[in-house]
Amino acid sequence: MDVLIVGAGAMGTWFGHAIDADVAFADVDPEAATAAADAVDGAVADLEGDDSYAVVCLAVPMRHVAAAVADHAHRAERALIDVSGVMTPPLEAMAEHAPECERVSLHPLFAPERAPGVVAVVRDDPGPTTDAVLDGLTERGNELRETTAAEHDEAMETVQAATHAAALAFALAVEPAPEGFETPVYDRLRTVVEQLTEGTPRVYADIQETFDGAAAVADAAADIAAADPDELEALYRDAATRWQPDVDGRTAAVDGDGADADASTTDRAGGDRP
Repeated sequence: MDVLIVGAGAMGTWFGHAIDADVAFADVDPEAATAAADAVDGAVADLEGDDSYAVVCLAVPMRHVAAAVADHAHRAERALIDVSGVMTPPLEAMAEHAPECERVSLHPLFAPERAPGVVAVVRDDPGPTTDAVLDGLTERGNELRETTAAEHDEAMETVQAATHAAALAFALAVEPAPEGFETPVYDRLRTVVEQLTEGTPRVYADIQETFDGAAAVADAAADIAAADPDELEALYRDAATRWQPDVDGRTAAVDGDGADADASTTDRAGGDRP
């Protein structure tokens, strides 16, 4: 099977590694295409060419994927696949520009360097060619998570857009705490921030542009900042009920961080805690 991968970045290179096929890379940056081809023992293809392949995979930024489908669908003999990270726009473009082809959208839910992992899959119009590609991903240790385009894109509003916005807001709002003052929750957030800021800023910007989620984080932060103590306690209880429905709201809010050891001393001294 021969496969053209349009986009020679980290995700395109991952896909080239993850499939058992003769791979060629095309990219607006010829040096990137050469580097990706060298990494997977593949070839370099002409981005503007008309040569055809059994499979064409779009591994371009999500803001460009629908246009890339339109530009390269004619080069696919049997199947079109994308690994852009958004699913509705590329699948709609595939159905429009290559209705006769098998069509699948993939989203690896991990950074390429952490492969293998869970790969979200929408089999919009599957067949033997895309089934062979997906079987190859499984054989390399990946777990396929079957979904729909709508379910995936809605989930990414939380899993990516809101999560990244919350972590970035924390990173921008505070200075790192002095050594020795860390609490368990702070340590976890610091680890998330360090992981987030190792990534490519343009990728995170594309996610924020594509998926809603950041505004809800901003609204929640404003509610927290404006809340009086009773309102803040209610917000903690609401969060506990949403995320830990089997745990009492007071326990979840109070016991989640080592900082509560100091709060409990104050409460006992003041007689406010039952």
